[in-house]
Amino acid sequence: MRKKRVAIIGTVGLPAKYGGFETLAEHLVGELSGDFDFTVYCTGKKYPREQRQRSYRGARLVYLPFDANGLQSIIYDTLSILHALLFADVLLVLGVSGGFLLPFVKWFTNKKIIVSIDGIEWKRNKWSKLARWYLWAAEWMAVKFSHADIADNESIQDYTAIRYKTLSHIIEYGADHTLRVTPTAEDRQKYSFVGQPYAFTVCRIEPENNLHVILEAFAQLPRHQLVMVGNWNNSAYGADLKATYEQFSHIHLLDPIYNQRELDMLRGNCLLYMHGHSAGGTNPSLVEAMYLGLPVIAFNVSYNRTTTEGAALYFRQPADIVRIVHETGIGQIRQLGERMKHIADRRYTWAVIASRYRYLIRKVVASPTKTKIAPMGPQGHLKLDYMVKNGMAHLLTPSFFYEKRR
Repeated sequence: MRKKRVAIIGTVGLPAKYGGFETLAEHLVGELSGDFDFTVYCTGKKYPREQRQRSYRGARLVYLPFDANGLQSIIYDTLSILHALLFADVLLVLGVSGGFLLPFVKWFTNKKIIVSIDGIEWKRNKWSKLARWYLWAAEWMAVKFSHADIADNESIQDYTAIRYKTLSHIIEYGADHTLRVTPTAEDRQKYSFVGQPYAFTVCRIEPENNLHVILEAFAQLPRHQLVMVGNWNNSAYGADLKATYEQFSHIHLLDPIYNQRELDMLRGNCLLYMHGHSAGGTNPSLVEAMYLGLPVIAFNVSYNRTTTEGAALYFRQPADIVRIVHETGIGQIRQLGERMKHIADRRYTWAVIASRYRYLIRKVVASPTKTKIAPMGPQGHLKLDYMVKNGMAHLLTPSFFYEKRR
């Protein structure tokens, strides 16, 4: 029997060298190539011609001359979808940029569509009003006209259940590709803080990642070192923060580090991992920190609590961080790291994640309809007994994926 052909759409490409979706694609083809024939779309702008491969880990690679991110992602995803219609049985679409095309795919072809909505992009402040409107419309079409949609966090499952009356499949990210690196004498010479206690974070320097909150807190903690890695010079927000806080000798603001070993060394040897993200879903950098057994202090929104099962420490304001640092002993910090590691070992390994994708692809191929949430109560609310019976009690007190600072 012929293996089902699956097109992975929306990533920068393989081999993975960009972010979460690319790492996901790499591990899916590595784990599931025995079950499915994969084709992965790649942006030629990130892979010079001399570096391009025709296949990778059993997956066919197709290159397109557009960016997979930003405004060009609409064109990139659209062309990928149109090309995939020529051969694929299942379209696994990562992100919603090409969502406007999916109604036509569903109406006029027999292709199966699985969409990972990747957080709720239209809520992010970095987009213009026009871009946010388009992303909202694309999300609506992607969820409404897919055969299955994936949420990487229960808080996003709440959102899609309430807004679209559909039951998203929760599939997070794996983290067991992450390595703990022992620092060398050269590392200690280059980074004087290595070998001492320090807090660490690496992320895009954007307001929604709450770097200003973390920095303001550590400015009040001169005995505690903070290391931040990010693209400080890419925005006025980052430049202003760097100008304000680089004068503090215990705060180390590092530019982007592209050497993976070096980045793993810095992250894996910190005392505390600071996670300030306040928009998105299950963040790959958070589950990677958990897999390393790092004690986590996270921004207090529902999906960070869901990812860490409520077992991390949480902040909203600088005063929260100051209080946590002053009141938490070294024994408690070690226990916190052990709890994070236990959760990650149970939930965030690529074998577990791949098995969920295998099940979902097979389910979509076999089922003609999408799972809906029903029945409804007289005012359009889900019935209590139905929700509890079907394991959706968390929908009774919904807290949406994006919560502004109060």
